[in-house]
Amino acid sequence: MIDIRSLRDLVRLFYIFRRAFWLAFAGTAVLAVAGAFLLPPKFTSDARLLVKPGRENMVAPLEAGDRQTVYPQSTTRDPILDEEKMLTGRPVLMQVARLYLAELAAQPPREGAMARIKAAVGDARAAVSGAIGKGLAAIGLTEVQSEEEAVAERLAKRFSVSHGPGSNVMELAFTWDDPVIAQRVLTTWIRVYLDERTAVLGRKTLVSFYDGKVRDADQQIESAKSQLRSRLAEINGTSAQERLDNLTRRLNELGTRRAEIAAERVALRNGISFASQQTRSLDKETVSERELGNSPTWQALSTQLAELKRQRADALRIFKETAPTVVALDQSITMLEAQLKTEDRVLQRSERRAPNELNTVMARNQLEKTMRLQELDALYTAYDKEVHELEGLRRKVLESEPELARLEQALSVAEKNRTLYLDSLEKARIDQALDDARINNIAQIQQASLNPSRSSPKSLLLLLMALPAGAVVGLMVVYLSSLFDQRIHDGGRFAERFGVPLWSAVKDIAGHGPDNDFHASLYRIYGTLPLERIRREGLVLGLTSARKGEGVSFLAARLAELLKAQGLAVRLNPESATSTVTAAPGEVVLLEAAGLHSNREAFVRLGQAHLIVLVVEARASTVPVVDNALGVLRTAFSKVDGVILNRRQFEVPPHVLRWLQR
Repeated sequence: MIDIRSLRDLVRLFYIFRRAFWLAFAGTAVLAVAGAFLLPPKFTSDARLLVKPGRENMVAPLEAGDRQTVYPQSTTRDPILDEEKMLTGRPVLMQVARLYLAELAAQPPREGAMARIKAAVGDARAAVSGAIGKGLAAIGLTEVQSEEEAVAERLAKRFSVSHGPGSNVMELAFTWDDPVIAQRVLTTWIRVYLDERTAVLGRKTLVSFYDGKVRDADQQIESAKSQLRSRLAEINGTSAQERLDNLTRRLNELGTRRAEIAAERVALRNGISFASQQTRSLDKETVSERELGNSPTWQALSTQLAELKRQRADALRIFKETAPTVVALDQSITMLEAQLKTEDRVLQRSERRAPNELNTVMARNQLEKTMRLQELDALYTAYDKEVHELEGLRRKVLESEPELARLEQALSVAEKNRTLYLDSLEKARIDQALDDARINNIAQIQQASLNPSRSSPKSLLLLLMALPAGAVVGLMVVYLSSLFDQRIHDGGRFAERFGVPLWSAVKDIAGHGPDNDFHASLYRIYGTLPLERIRREGLVLGLTSARKGEGVSFLAARLAELLKAQGLAVRLNPESATSTVTAAPGEVVLLEAAGLHSNREAFVRLGQAHLIVLVVEARASTVPVVDNALGVLRTAFSKVDGVILNRRQFEVPPHVLRWLQR
């Protein structure tokens, strides 16, 4: 913060920011000198085109009949502007860029050390710019450009076209680092422009348009045929309707066969079921011959029974019927008779059996029917599988039928369009032949010139303007530095800015020792003190600062010496700082409280002071720091009685100051 009131303050401002001024001055001068010697030279090739009144603003298509040659110029728009827009349009620019790249690739490399150095520098610059462009494109700030687009942008920046008010002459200029290349590029530019303009006005675009449409129709026909072939190959037919008819016919045949097979299967199952029931009721074998006789066991038992009866009869001759012998014989006879009853009398000695012929015939018939049923089941399964496959194919054909119809319709439309475009192409070629000799109203009145003298940089002018430009830039840097500088250099407008009275601005005596200005500033502080109050009741004066090292101790010591010289009793930082500090009448107590933000005892000491003075170091303290310190003091003690600006310097040298005071 510095108050500008006169030329001396402006000179002082220069000396405050003298380092920044000289850095800016030297940098600008070095850049100007380096540009004069190191910037690549630019050469300009000039050409002029005359736009004759007539067809330059025609937009309607040409007809075969004779047309007016001269048209009155429009009063609302300059028709030359349209020519300039066509001359600098992107179609022309991209063609010129492609031709330039082709010509550049065909040129042999230049010989010589300087040429190789320039080529290496150019390649390195291109690589760096390409890498930067790719990096910016990767983060989405720019788009990736091809080599043709980059060259087209460079050519567009170096090309200019203009014309005077009311003039029909277009003045063309192209600037490049090689006069020969500049002349070639400008010549190519004019030729491409004339060809493009002739193509547009001569309805060559119609020929190319219809030619392109014929090719597009051919591509559409080929694409439709290819898709149609692939679709027909998928359904395995020549058309959707023919394929549907074949599938429907085959499905009907299979349905009939399936019904017949189903009926036959039912009949066979019923026959097999009946034969099975009948077969179960028949004997599987028949007896053809059998031999029968008495059983040997029965005969032996019968003989034994007869012998027992004979013995009983003999025993009855001797014994009675109740005799034990007769009773035993009766029991044996009873047992033999019971056993004889259980034995079969007739015994089959031999038997000859033969299979039942009826059962064999029915079993053979049943087996044949079962085999036939198995065949019918397999045939029915095959027919059923084929029916499912045919139904799937029919569904597929039905799904493909709309697409096939669309492709057939698209093929038909494309063939009709091709026929129409061929007719229009033939008519456009006839119109082009009629227009070739009637459209060009651009005359080249000056060929592209070869100017070996450089157009830029103006090396001599750069050298002459190096020092003035450095001075201007340096002064601008000084002005900007003063705007952004927040340091406090002097006490001007201090009370208006901070709302606190400035007691004094103490001069910096580092390396020089006290002088009259320094003592005058101290006496100004002494005059600001309330002397009547000091004589009556004494005074406790607190000196503080926002940070340490701003000169609180130095000012306290100097002020103590001054007060003692004036006959006042002075105490500097009494020992009982923690208790209440009082001053006797005629006594001044000086309390040092440097560093508000780092010294805990600062607020304790300042709380005992009658007057609080903030010490600010010039050229070190800034406006925000002082604002913060004053805010802290006002919050803590509700007052700040004054500010002392310490170590104030006047940066202007004495001999310059004496020269200004003349």
